[in-house]
Amino acid sequence: MTPPHDDAVRASFEQARATLDAFLADPDLIQAVGRFAALCQATLEGGGKLLSCGNGGSMCDAMHFAEEWTGRFQGERSALPALAFSDPSQLSCIANDFGYEEVFARSLQAHGRAGDLLVCLSTSGDSPNTVRAIEEARRMGIQSVALLGKGGGKMKDLADLAIVVPMADTSDRIQEVHIKVLHIVIEAVERAMFPTNYE
Repeated sequence: MTPPHDDAVRASFEQARATLDAFLADPDLIQAVGRFAALCQATLEGGGKLLSCGNGGSMCDAMHFAEEWTGRFQGERSALPALAFSDPSQLSCIANDFGYEEVFARSLQAHGRAGDLLVCLSTSGDSPNTVRAIEEARRMGIQSVALLGKGGGKMKDLADLAIVVPMADTSDRIQEVHIKVLHIVIEAVERAMFPTNYE
């Protein structure tokens, strides 16, 4: 007898693989990830910061992205400037005073400068606070990258670079590809800036 859950487990792995295969089959998406890495490298080499935001699981991914730069990824190197907008006291303060739609835009006003790069994660592309962050980045002259799903939503046309996970229609599959993209971008930049870590 097949143990309980085995069929569901296998089906989930196969669905995740199919989502990744769909991403890999699109050369435009592969090039977009390369452009994302180039933007991160140019930002860091130009003295700018990497700023990231998202809601729920996407906030966790935004935090993960930031800590890989300030800590280390695959080897010893200098700390690199990255910040996720995730401090609960600041977010709740801004939400209380200005509304939840403004939590990331207001944080960007405080911490962002021309020459920085904003990375927004949203599985729908329509979260009002991430939409506002992209709009504010444009107003401030800060370049933006959006990792999206479900067709990209409003953010697809607002961001300077949008990467939309194909095929997947649930947040879990979309976020699984988002974290792969973030890790791959970090590795690509590290390989370029700290090549001895990969010898």
